[in-house]
Amino acid sequence: MDSEELSAPAGIAAALGVSDRLDHHERKRLLASEVIAALLGAEPRDVRVIREAPAQFGYHPRLLATVAGEEVPLSIHTCSRGPATVVAVADTVIPLGVDLHAANPTAADLEEMRRHSHLFPDADAAQLLAHWTRVTAVRHADGRGSRVQPEHVRLDEHLSRGWVPDRPVHYSLADLSRDPWTVTLAYGAGPR
Repeated sequence: MDSEELSAPAGIAAALGVSDRLDHHERKRLLASEVIAALLGAEPRDVRVIREAPAQFGYHPRLLATVAGEEVPLSIHTCSRGPATVVAVADTVIPLGVDLHAANPTAADLEEMRRHSHLFPDADAAQLLAHWTRVTAVRHADGRGSRVQPEHVRLDEHLSRGWVPDRPVHYSLADLSRDPWTVTLAYGAGPR
């Protein structure tokens, strides 16, 4: 797998991995192992990444990491599209969400984005993609994911902050894109 460290904000580590040979589950685990190993100064082979056991039907298990049998107190957030996966890792108290799309979306992808977007109908593909990845990252950071309709997410005029009106949390938005992928990170502040 070809992987590249992404320049994420302080306190967050992120990487993008691309491989046609590995499925997205393997890419997530390998990339998370690399990111966590770099954070902890360990060897990637010493970091074990597993899926949490589902608590109930419909529960989406988180990825958990252990080093030498001890759970690492970090939260792992991932997104995969086609042959690419992005992983973001931070302290468990920092709300995170990440989204990944091809920089040249298909006509069907653009139509879906347009259907749920707050943008004017004449917005070009680049504007629509920038808006959509930010909306999706905020939905992931919020924790309710698809239970929050995309049209309920609000973004400021500079696309640098996002929120869902029924919650008091505002997320900062960072563009971590690498050609040919558009990557957006939504992150909140940890407790003070």
